[in-house]
Amino acid sequence: MTDRPIRRPTVSVDVGGVLVGSAHPIVVQSMTNTDTADPDATAIQVARLAHAGSQLVRITVNTEQAAAAVPEMMRKLRGLGVDVPVIGDFHYNGHKLLVEYPEMARLLAKYRINPGNVGAKRHDEHFATIVRVAIENDTPVRIGVNWGSLDQQLLTELMDTNARSPEPLDARSVMIEAMLQSALRSAELAEQVGLRHDRIIISAKVSGVRDLVDVYRLLSARTDLPLHLGLTEAGMGDKGVIASTAGLALLLNEGIGDTIRVSLTPEPGAPREREVEVAQQILQSLGLRSFLPQVSACPGCGRTTSTFFQEMAQQIQGYLKDRMPEWREQYAGVEDLRVAVMGCVVNGPGESKHADIGISLPGTFEAPVAPVFVDGKLDRTLRGDRLVTEFIELLETYVDRRYGAGIPPTAEAPETVPAG
Repeated sequence: MTDRPIRRPTVSVDVGGVLVGSAHPIVVQSMTNTDTADPDATAIQVARLAHAGSQLVRITVNTEQAAAAVPEMMRKLRGLGVDVPVIGDFHYNGHKLLVEYPEMARLLAKYRINPGNVGAKRHDEHFATIVRVAIENDTPVRIGVNWGSLDQQLLTELMDTNARSPEPLDARSVMIEAMLQSALRSAELAEQVGLRHDRIIISAKVSGVRDLVDVYRLLSARTDLPLHLGLTEAGMGDKGVIASTAGLALLLNEGIGDTIRVSLTPEPGAPREREVEVAQQILQSLGLRSFLPQVSACPGCGRTTSTFFQEMAQQIQGYLKDRMPEWREQYAGVEDLRVAVMGCVVNGPGESKHADIGISLPGTFEAPVAPVFVDGKLDRTLRGDRLVTEFIELLETYVDRRYGAGIPPTAEAPETVPAG
């Protein structure tokens, strides 16, 4: 993969053994949508998210019942053999719950604090209480400002100041400045209470792509603290995926962001892991991290009236995903594998040559043969009913020979791999 661009040096924060910030790999995280008061359901969902690749998982801690259930949930989670760090998300009553449920406070790997939701009348006092608990447990915090729950007192103060200015800014600019000041002032307050600089992560989430980009560009220029990225309330289906990808990709490509979450609204009853898969694909598409071998496949055209190449591409993608848990244990670097499944002679051979291993299927009216390319060279030609099976066998052979022989995965593949 490519070297990660770094816009400016950032502090490194240890979150339960996962390093966030500096030149460390960008961390994928997610959040449960179970009732935390149900320790069984929450432990199972945390485990599923972790198995999908989420390196940090956040849970809601909003009631006494939820706080009381966290220790049991953690015991069940560790009993499943899952050691992913779990983050507590606190709003309104976090200062009380963290004090009254010390075992819960001790077990969580990080606390998320929203400065807009710690109490208007006793804001600094409640905020300081949470920070003191974090200090006692040597637990980092994420100061997470959100567009939808911004500190209204701060916003009003900035609006009034702006109104008196000879050259007032537009309302959007004032809102953005309020978000930045809320995050940065809160970080300063946390350090004044005694929290170490390297125990703070900050975020400033909005629901619009352009707003997200503008906020984080400004924020990254004003702090060296690690930044958590995410488009809040991204939405459902394609809209949520596309909007999140558009915003996060722009920032990540500029070196902004140390941990990310894709906040998708799942279909009723749909698995929560989709947000993890999308986050991973964003990072892999940008060349920042590798998680799963990538399959290149053409979109199809009038030359590919058969659906066979589409079905084969789908089969190969599913096969790679199914094999990865075992391959990951056996073959270092296999996540960088590139596979091509192409549909006709126009781009098929060329694209297959660019992949580590690729197959060019015959298009409409083409000869019924499928050349296979390995490390840029024609290896053999397949034909007949066993074409998919034979290609999968070649794929297995290639993985074992390349990654099982201790050959480090690099941008340049070996000259050839003998035919199997």
